[in-house]
Amino acid sequence: MPLTKERKQQLAGEFGRDKSDSGSPEVQVALLTSRIAQMTEHLQLHSKDFASRRGLLGMVSRRRRLLDYVKRTNPQLYLDLLRRLELRK
Repeated sequence: MPLTKERKQQLAGEFGRDKSDSGSPEVQVALLTSRIAQMTEHLQLHSKDFASRRGLLGMVSRRRRLLDYVKRTNPQLYLDLLRRLELRK
């Protein structure tokens, strides 16, 4: 189940730099986190869906690279993102 337009706008408003921000790394990380959670639920029901598993690993890798970029450019924002998204690190 893909993210709805309303959910994307909600995440952009919550994590973006302004209301219409959709491309900043913070928003991209939030969107990926939401998609990763949905895919994880899917894979718990369908454990042999290896194509989805590969997609999930790609999303996790992309989120990791974005988080590394945020950490490099703004360490305080990185810590704030981890706290707000409840990610371990």
